[in-house]
Amino acid sequence: MATLARPTIINDLPDVILSNIIAAVSDVRSRNATALVCRKWLVLERATRTSLTLRGNIRDLFMLPTCFRSVTHLDLSLVSPWGHPLLSPRAASSDGGDDADSVLIAHLLRHAFPIVTSLIVYARSPHTLQFLPVQWPHLKYIKLVRWHQRPQLASGDEFNLLFQGCPQLGSLDLSTFYCWTDDIPPALELNPLVAGNLTVFNLMNASFSEGFKTDEIRVITKCCPNLKELKIACMFDPMYIGFVGDEALVCISTNCPKLTVLHLADTSTLSNCRADPDEEGFTTDDAKFSVSTLIEVFSGLSLLEELVLDVCNNVRDSGPALEILNTKCPKLRSLKLGQFHGVSMPIGSKLDGVALCQGLKSLSIRNVGDLDDMGLIAIGRGCSRLAKFEIQSCKKITMRGMRTLASLLWKSLVDVRISCCKNLGASSSLKALEPIQESIQRLHIDCVWDSVEEIENLNGVEYGFDLNKTNGGEASTHGNGFGDTFGSMDDDIMFNRNKRCKYDYDLNRVCMEDNGHGNGFGGRTWDRLQYLSLWIGVGDLLTPLAAAGLEHCPNLEEIKIRVEGDSRLWSKPSERAFGLSTLSRYHKLVKMHLDCGDIIGYAHTAPSGQMDLSLWERFYLFGIGTLNLKELDYWPPQDRDVNQRSLSLPAAGLLQECITLRKLFIHGTAHEHFMMFLLRIPDLRDVQLREDYYPAPENDMSTEMRSDSLSRFEAALNRRQICD
Repeated sequence: MATLARPTIINDLPDVILSNIIAAVSDVRSRNATALVCRKWLVLERATRTSLTLRGNIRDLFMLPTCFRSVTHLDLSLVSPWGHPLLSPRAASSDGGDDADSVLIAHLLRHAFPIVTSLIVYARSPHTLQFLPVQWPHLKYIKLVRWHQRPQLASGDEFNLLFQGCPQLGSLDLSTFYCWTDDIPPALELNPLVAGNLTVFNLMNASFSEGFKTDEIRVITKCCPNLKELKIACMFDPMYIGFVGDEALVCISTNCPKLTVLHLADTSTLSNCRADPDEEGFTTDDAKFSVSTLIEVFSGLSLLEELVLDVCNNVRDSGPALEILNTKCPKLRSLKLGQFHGVSMPIGSKLDGVALCQGLKSLSIRNVGDLDDMGLIAIGRGCSRLAKFEIQSCKKITMRGMRTLASLLWKSLVDVRISCCKNLGASSSLKALEPIQESIQRLHIDCVWDSVEEIENLNGVEYGFDLNKTNGGEASTHGNGFGDTFGSMDDDIMFNRNKRCKYDYDLNRVCMEDNGHGNGFGGRTWDRLQYLSLWIGVGDLLTPLAAAGLEHCPNLEEIKIRVEGDSRLWSKPSERAFGLSTLSRYHKLVKMHLDCGDIIGYAHTAPSGQMDLSLWERFYLFGIGTLNLKELDYWPPQDRDVNQRSLSLPAAGLLQECITLRKLFIHGTAHEHFMMFLLRIPDLRDVQLREDYYPAPENDMSTEMRSDSLSRFEAALNRRQICD
């Protein structure tokens, strides 16, 4: 009797091919599931995993995994208890025995992960830099993390320890490492070989009070001539001695001609504080570098692919310098400008300034006081490959200009941020983006709710410009009016075979007919929107979000909400709840960042007629249990007078109602008995308190931060049985 041939299964593939397939899987949970299929797949998964983030408690060294022998990128910055020294002698010891403990832990990590070349570590103590990096002599990339205060050491001592143990270091990231600016130059001068090997240096740190000055930038760029990426927080304000001006900019281009990524930002621009939308965009003083200097710098950096110049003072008449970027920096793909004026001042149909940078795929402009709708339209015409566009604090921009830009870039634009623009509230921003609502994937808007009258006007307004007319109002179909915008667009934009478009002398008023399927520009469906970011003022409600234009987002997976303001100016909110329950209409929403860290209030007893922060937390978290969230990052509000950002009892009670949560990260502190509420979430697997804000509290003896309390909670969490 003939037997049927066994069907071919994936396990029949040669091990080399199967190993390559498993190596191509990047999602962590998918890799974990792969390892559970069979013994063979487990071995292949462990052998091909190259990146690992440790989340266990440093006390449980017996649980340190030793099967990930191929890991080259190791992240130790999230080891529990978060923020406590990974390697540090105890103060009670005087015999030096604890140095041996630090060395032992470092050796155990090297034994478990022998070929690490990339390391991220929370370096609260200098012992971490002394004993840990030296275990891997081939380290090429290091990112240091520290939100706590700097140890009392001489300038540069910590970095001397690091450089002496990492002779092959090529990339150093200090963007979240609390230190002083004068720690960097002395260490580079004392270690010229390491400094000469550096190709990536990130010094864009929000904790710097003043930023790097001209002398410090000169030393850094002179010691690191092979840099390809440099990100540095500067002091551009001419009120300060040593401010960054012509000399510093020329030093960068002269000493580091190989740069492909250059970020220069004033420290004042790194904060999250929202600007006043009523400001004109001009400052009292001008920046102390000229347009001719910018032209010289751009001419010397011909390899630039990404450029950020975010200053705090006026850079006037910058158009000619930006035009040079197109010819001198042909590889430029990403550009961010802050406080630059004259970036786009078209005359008739002639493009100028940044609009001539035709290769740009990402453009961000902030505080451009003279940018109007016509300048914005010129950018849309010239930068036709833009996939990402951000506009902030541009008072003259209206919905008409933004909508025209979206219409011109409807093929490529998928990521848009509109912030702090007086004429672009929530409804008007969403109305302006209707031409790309079927393709946009990432969006940020301000939740400044337009009045009923304004919304009615939006529905009936004839928005847009007649692009077939010149500035003088005469019709034109040829070269000297905006009518040549139509001529430069592809025929499939004008006469799409699948969707017949009628441009009623207005690029914005597009009437879409899609043969009975789809939504057209006038619909309310944002089919591909996956990420949504919102800013909202304290006391305002989230409930008008759907009515503003975001009624249906079938693929929205992640949302970030940042609330900002002084709650002490409010007696109480107008409603009982903020409105998180309205987000239940987004059925695929699984990840949320709720940032109330910029809410200022009373942590303890509030004055008569005022609400303390616990009641504000109840207001903002009420209804969160109705959402099917898998991951939640939550920043509690703060009382700056006592430097307290702590989870309250009402907040803990409401968070326990999120029964679908698997990951919960609280960016603040909490009492141990409040944390125990969270054990009632059945599938919760990963919880951590992170004081990742400046300055992080130093008092580890309170019940909110004591490592023993955190360890007891984690032990109780790990004892539970999880169904999957």
